[in-house]
Amino acid sequence: MELGTRSRRRSPEPGPGRGADYLSALPDDLLLLVLARLGCAAAAARTGLLARRWRGLWARLRDLAFRDVAFPSLQVALGRVAVPPPAVSLLEIRVPGKIRPAADAVTSLLRAAARLAPEKLVFGLTGHLPLQDPNPAGVDLPCFHRATSIVLEWIPFVLRAPAAGGEFPALLKLSLTGCKVDDLGTLLSLCPRLRVLRLKSLIWLGGDDLTTVHSASLQELVMESIWTHRVDIVAPILKQLTLSSWAEAQVSISILAPMIQNVSWQWLYDNGTIGFGLWTLEKLRLQTAQRQGQLPSLLIHASSVCLLSWSIYWNHQLNLTL
Repeated sequence: MELGTRSRRRSPEPGPGRGADYLSALPDDLLLLVLARLGCAAAAARTGLLARRWRGLWARLRDLAFRDVAFPSLQVALGRVAVPPPAVSLLEIRVPGKIRPAADAVTSLLRAAARLAPEKLVFGLTGHLPLQDPNPAGVDLPCFHRATSIVLEWIPFVLRAPAAGGEFPALLKLSLTGCKVDDLGTLLSLCPRLRVLRLKSLIWLGGDDLTTVHSASLQELVMESIWTHRVDIVAPILKQLTLSSWAEAQVSISILAPMIQNVSWQWLYDNGTIGFGLWTLEKLRLQTAQRQGQLPSLLIHASSVCLLSWSIYWNHQLNLTL
């Protein structure tokens, strides 16, 4: 043996701490169950450092969750996932808010996500508040043909609907939080099976400050913290409506929903927006009956110029036309 060299021969018998790796000897299906229990694709990918047998196995998971993964690494990671089959059940991407990505990079990442055809998509840029830029950059939404549920959160760019011919044929639930939408009406027209729509903290929904929700399939609509002056809802089979927001000026609301059953309505008004005599309207709340035999309620809060507050509460049958 030459000086300065060491023998690298392995002992024929496993010594202490070098026993057989029975875990890596398991079939792939069982190893995937182990990785799935980690609940994080990044953590599953790091298991490849333990043994060559585990390398790349994470890319075959049906539930892929990327949380707090640096933006440049996400594109590479999604590129390593094979195109279905096997189908991706859940794809969750939450980008940390350390570095603000460019609009083109977000569009590219969404396209990489659409390539995997997930059944459920959660995409959020946490910590990136929408900008007040009058001419913000746009992000093109690709079509997710297999997705039954899509959640988009805090994307600081204008979301543009897919081009003509694009559609979300399987989409049943759509949730938009803290996003800007170029044309909500056009986007909804591409969702022929949509059942549930949740809109929260949307500060811009297209031209003329009009929020348009027209859907022949919609059954549940939730709108919270929507900055808009006009609301136009046409939903023939809508059964549940939750509307909660505030107004800096008078708001025009039009609702055509002949099948409506449950309504929860709360509107907050800035001081001086709507007044009558010495009183200024602060809050208007309407709630339909929650149980059989219970009557709907209307609650009005108003204040006078001398800062004396009062409220009136009615608990009798209201004649509502929706």
